[in-house]
Amino acid sequence: MFTDQKLAVLMATVLLSLSPVLASAASWQHEYGTLTLDDTPKRVVTLNWAATEALLLLGVTPVGVADRDGYSVWVKEPELPEGVHDVGTRVAPSLEAIAELKPDLIVTSSEMAPAGRLLERIAPTYVISIYREGSQPQKKSQEMLLTLGEMLDQEDRANDVIADIEGTLKTQRRRLEQAGMTDRPIALVNFLDDRHVRIYAPNGLYQTVLDRLGLTNAWSRSGNFWGFSVVGLEAIAPKEDSRVVVISPLPPGLKDNLASSPFWTYLPPVEQERIYQVDTTWPFGGLFQIKRLAIQLTDSLLEGGAANVR
Repeated sequence: MFTDQKLAVLMATVLLSLSPVLASAASWQHEYGTLTLDDTPKRVVTLNWAATEALLLLGVTPVGVADRDGYSVWVKEPELPEGVHDVGTRVAPSLEAIAELKPDLIVTSSEMAPAGRLLERIAPTYVISIYREGSQPQKKSQEMLLTLGEMLDQEDRANDVIADIEGTLKTQRRRLEQAGMTDRPIALVNFLDDRHVRIYAPNGLYQTVLDRLGLTNAWSRSGNFWGFSVVGLEAIAPKEDSRVVVISPLPPGLKDNLASSPFWTYLPPVEQERIYQVDTTWPFGGLFQIKRLAIQLTDSLLEGGAANVR
């Protein structure tokens, strides 16, 4: 028969033997349930570029990503190292390719909901959507970074990334204010052809950049849940006081086509040489795209405008 003292010792021994297991297991709620991890993931697959970006910011290289080659063209930074496997497209990744990599964590979004259960059979799956109806892209991308930081034991690095971005935004705003360049609204556009642009709306990721730099968005109407609207050049005409910032890449031959286009040449920002240009940034990405655009936008505005794209 156990005495009270012996029973207490036995219970303590059992609890101590279980403590490493209990301490290492953790759970997180996500859009399609609960994710529980017993250990820190070492092999992670990302099925959208915002998740890929977040992992790289945390100093973790994914073993596989969707649309690997496109990432280096459209997102660019943070740079994707060589040797990462391509697991197919973002809209239809290969389950076989993912399974072959033997991941211990998959990061995806609600667009992959039909394959969610199949992904969970391969590995624990974390579902978070930065872009969906009613979402706030900056807040969701920060949530993703912080949560992945917890999962991957990189919490300090996640907080450092956020602090660095905050510092960058303050610095770029100070540069613009000192130069007197916050006085006009900004129209952020991507050209689809010589008559139509994708113009970025107040509900998109880029609005965070404009707000934090002390700039006003020339386009005041909400766009789709991705944060943009497709409009003809004539829709920019009423924005007489604005500066038009063109985000690369440009369609082939655009510069020459615009030079002979009455839809373009008679726009007030064109006539007054208030056309600016920045390198490619990914408008559907995560936090780093805020930093990337803030620096490029500030540099471009301080460099001066032109009467056409370059």
